[in-house]
Amino acid sequence: MNTHVEQALLATLANWKAMTAYQSDEQEAVADQFQSSFYVFIDALREWVLALDPKPRTLDDLMALDTMQEIAERLPGPLLLNFETEAELIMDNELRVDEDSYD
Repeated sequence: MNTHVEQALLATLANWKAMTAYQSDEQEAVADQFQSSFYVFIDALREWVLALDPKPRTLDDLMALDTMQEIAERLPGPLLLNFETEAELIMDNELRVDEDSYD
């Protein structure tokens, strides 16, 4: 896996774990930190996908790549839909608008 993608994924997973452990007033700040790290991860993933040669032609081709399978296996279940949605946006060459983020 690309080092930049791996580091961003690890930060996202650590922030997810922290967010799910908090049950207090600090939860909102931890959730914001998780959300930020998730989009840093997605941006790193986008850079990696756009640099692939040859580029996957379809979302199914992208999701079949070993790296994408490894990421999907490591993500907690609640994040898989968001991950797949972002992968679809990457393949459609669309950028997410901040208001379209997952709150």
